[in-house]
Amino acid sequence: MYQVIAPQTEQQWRTYYDLRYRVLREPFQRPRGSEQDEYDQVGLHRMVVNDAGSAVAVGRLHFNSPDEGQIRFMASAPEHRGEGHGVAIVYALEQLARQEGASHIVINSRDNTLGFYQKCGYEVVEEADTVTHPGAEHQLRKTLTEYNRIIYRPTWCQELQATWHEEIPISETMGIRITQYTGRSFETCAQLSRNINVHGTMFAGSIYSLATLTCWGLLHLQLRERELPGAVVLADGNIHYHKPISREPRAVAKVVDMNGDLSSLQNGQNARVNLKSQVFDGDKPVAEFTGQFVVLAPK
Repeated sequence: MYQVIAPQTEQQWRTYYDLRYRVLREPFQRPRGSEQDEYDQVGLHRMVVNDAGSAVAVGRLHFNSPDEGQIRFMASAPEHRGEGHGVAIVYALEQLARQEGASHIVINSRDNTLGFYQKCGYEVVEEADTVTHPGAEHQLRKTLTEYNRIIYRPTWCQELQATWHEEIPISETMGIRITQYTGRSFETCAQLSRNINVHGTMFAGSIYSLATLTCWGLLHLQLRERELPGAVVLADGNIHYHKPISREPRAVAKVVDMNGDLSSLQNGQNARVNLKSQVFDGDKPVAEFTGQFVVLAPK
C-alpha cells in the first residue's frame, strides 16, 4: 500500500531529501546539500511512502505570488517509475494550490519529463533551446479550472464524457461525469437526485449503469494510452449490492484489476478483457461490479 503524506518527523524528512538527492542531484555529480534551497522553509511538501515508510516519490509547491504556484523537485524512485506515484504527487500539490487560491501553476522541465507534465494538462509557454544547451528547462503552465481537476489526460476525459452524452444519452440523464483519471485509476460520479427511488436511495439499475460505464471508460482510455484501435462493448456483467446508496454516488475502476490480452488488436482480432469497479456511498464501498468486455477490432 502507498499513501501521500506531508513529511513531519526527522526520519520522514531524511528519506524525503535522500530521494531528492538520489534522483535529481547524484546523477549529475552535484554535492549533498544542493537538493535543498531557500524555498523549502516556506514550501508545501508531499511524498508517497510505502508500508515501510520509504519515499517512492516526492515534490514541493511554493508560491511566486498569491496567484502563481510553482512545483519543483519532483522525483520518483527509479524502481517505482510507471506506477502512478508522480501523478499522485502532482495531484496532491495542485489540490494545495487550489486551497491557497492560486489561479495557475508553473513547472520547469527538462526534455525527459516534458511528456509527463503535458499528459497532466500542462502547456509549454517557453521552449528552451535544448540542442545548444541540453540541460536547459522548458517552462510549462496550467491554469486551474473546475474542469482540469482531472489530473491526467484531461482532454481525453473531456472527449470521452462528450462521447458518452452524445452516444449514450442515459449517461447525461443520470448526471454521470468523469471526476478523476490518474493513468492507473478512473473515477466517475452521478447525481443522486436524478437516480432516486421511492425509498430515497439510488435505483439499482442506475448503480449498475454507473459501474459499467466506469469500467468501459477505463478500458477506452487504456486503449488510447497503448495506441490500440477498437470499440468497447459489454459482453456480460455481474454486480453485488451490499447497502443502499443515500449520498452522492461515485465509482472507481483500477488498471490493476484489468485482466486480458489486448495484443490481438494489433493483428486485427477482437480482444476480451475482464474489469472490476466499486461503487461508493461517500467513502464506503457498497457495490462491486465485474464485467466481461470485448474490444472489437476495426474491419
